[in-house]
Amino acid sequence: MALISVFFSSRKPTTKRGKRYLENRAPKLIENDKTCLFIRGNRVSQAGVDLLKDLKYDAALFVFTSHSKKRPNNIIMGKFCFYHICVTRSAVGRLFSHHILDMFEFGIEDFASIASFKNCLIPVGFKPCLSFMGLEFQQDPVYQRLKNLLTGRYLFRGPSVKTVRLQGIEYLLSFSVVDGKVKVRSYRILLKKSDSRVPHVELQSAGPSCDLTLRRNRTASNDLYKSACKTPRAVKVRKTKNLTMDVFGTRLGRIHVKQNLDEIRYTRIKGLKRKRSVPSEDTNKVQKP
Repeated sequence: MALISVFFSSRKPTTKRGKRYLENRAPKLIENDKTCLFIRGNRVSQAGVDLLKDLKYDAALFVFTSHSKKRPNNIIMGKFCFYHICVTRSAVGRLFSHHILDMFEFGIEDFASIASFKNCLIPVGFKPCLSFMGLEFQQDPVYQRLKNLLTGRYLFRGPSVKTVRLQGIEYLLSFSVVDGKVKVRSYRILLKKSDSRVPHVELQSAGPSCDLTLRRNRTASNDLYKSACKTPRAVKVRKTKNLTMDVFGTRLGRIHVKQNLDEIRYTRIKGLKRKRSVPSEDTNKVQKP
């Protein structure tokens, strides 16, 4: 990790092409669409390989899998930030400003691949719906960070699009915590005809499905996590003042003009007129010496 930070901070470009390359690797206000990176260890079980293939099909960002006597069917999930990669013997994690932001290690149990389900055809580039069940995702800080990793713009979001049609929502990923295990279930959303305009929704079991046992985790401190979630000022949308919208969709603006009250024409009332000051008799008298 120290070598990576020194490499990106001390390297100076010598050509224009190298300068463009380093500028592309530098942090951006609006980051590019993330791609997947899958790492396979020296010893891997068949369940880990199958889950790795299915997660790759589901467009996860990156996963590291390994198998050993101490930790069988091991899988580690995380994500990268600022284009930095930190890989150790058994861990991959999300980095922010040359620091590991979060990292989770799971054990795979009761795995069922996509091939074990019949008629499970899922198109490439789909937008899945994510469902989380369990109080742990709301109360436990570790599971809250795990939910943030799964729902972030890096894992299952895929390419950025402006709109999504109703027929394109055809896949559901369900995460539920039961007895300390995260049960991952996949369903295909089927839209059936109904009497109203709203279609009738049915769920069909699909793959992959497995039970994940949380083994080890490393989450960022509150200060580091707060700095990682900070939105730059250039990205924030400024609020437009003195602009309203009526019921017809017309934009109305309010303009403030400085008023010159001295030039306003108004009806002059005799009672408001200023009277000329009359010199008093005492002031006209001259004191004799």
